[in-house]
Formats: sequence, structure tokens, C-alpha cells
Amino acid sequence: MKSAQLKKAKRAVRRAVLAGRDAIPPERRTAMGARVAERFLSLPEVEAAGTVMLFWAFGSEVPTGPMIARLHARGVDVALPRIEDGELVPIRYAPGDPTTEVYFGAREPAGGEALAPAAIDVVAVPGVAFDRRGRRVGYGGGYYDRFLAGLRGGPGAPPPFTASPAFTVQVVEEDLPAGAFDLPVDAIVTDEETIRPST
Repeated sequence: MKSAQLKKAKRAVRRAVLAGRDAIPPERRTAMGARVAERFLSLPEVEAAGTVMLFWAFGSEVPTGPMIARLHARGVDVALPRIEDGELVPIRYAPGDPTTEVYFGAREPAGGEALAPAAIDVVAVPGVAFDRRGRRVGYGGGYYDRFLAGLRGGPGAPPPFTASPAFTVQVVEEDLPAGAFDLPVDAIVTDEETIRPST
């Protein structure tokens, strides 16, 4: 699929799935988000992790605040992404640390220590749509694909486990459009199931 066709196909998926996610009533979204959090936090890879990189949810995304708080309470090092010179940088974060709002509505650490990517055991990867092969359609910036490609290409430590918290409505049954640079995730954690494409 040519680049222009790929972008057009992704835009169509993004528009349709976002409409479905946005239509979930806020109180139902909160309850469903709590189920996602329970599944995510009980993943063996998360339970064994020393450092987990999450993201600050915005709009109708699965709420990540409860996961951040509970991991921090467990004694896990939590990182949130900050965009620096067009790239994601993992920054150590504790609940209550100062944040700044970015242009699309999420928040990122205002200060804090940058963590070595090799220290991260689990990365929670946001997205709009997912298929059962682990492919994802994000928001179109390519930040996570570049970030994860750098982690996977690093020497020494194995790549971190990648898991995407999502609502069931975000999982599509047909294969999503994807290019060579689109990296699948290891697991998709929804309010109803955990999908592990490799198993």
C-alpha cells in the first residue's frame, strides 16, 4: 500500500473508532477503565516489572491515573513520556509531580529525571484502534513507533514488554492497515479480555 493510501486508510479507521470510543458515557467509561486497570496490573510482566512507562490519558482514553497511582504504591518506578525535539523521552514520575499540558490535551512531566530506555521493563502504548495481530493505529504522530524501534534496536537488554490498555470497542476484527515501520504490541488489555497475538 502506498504511503498516501496508507494514511487515508488509517484516517478512516481512526475516525470510526474514535467515534465509537467517544460515544461511551463517562460513568461507563470509568467502570470499564477500572476493569482494564485490574487486567493490566495483574499481567505477569507488569507484576514482575521494576520500571513501567505509562502515558497520561486524555479525552476518551482508558484512564491511566489509577494505574500510575497503584504502581507507584507498589514501589514500581513509573515513567511518563515527554516530547523533546520531536521524540519521546521517558521521565520518572510520581503522583503529584508537576506537569504541563501539551497541545493535544495530555499532560507530561514538567521536570523530573530522564530514565535510560534500557531500564524500562514494560511500556504501555496508547492507540486508537488495534487488531488481533497486535497492530495499532495511533494518533498519527509516529512517536511511539520511533521510540519502540529505538528500544528494540538497542544492544544488551531485551526489548521491554509492550501492552496497550484499550476499550473493547477499539479492537477491530479485520487486519488494520500497516506499514513496515508500524510495530505490533505484545498484548492488548481491554475491559473484557487480554489479547496476546503471539500465543
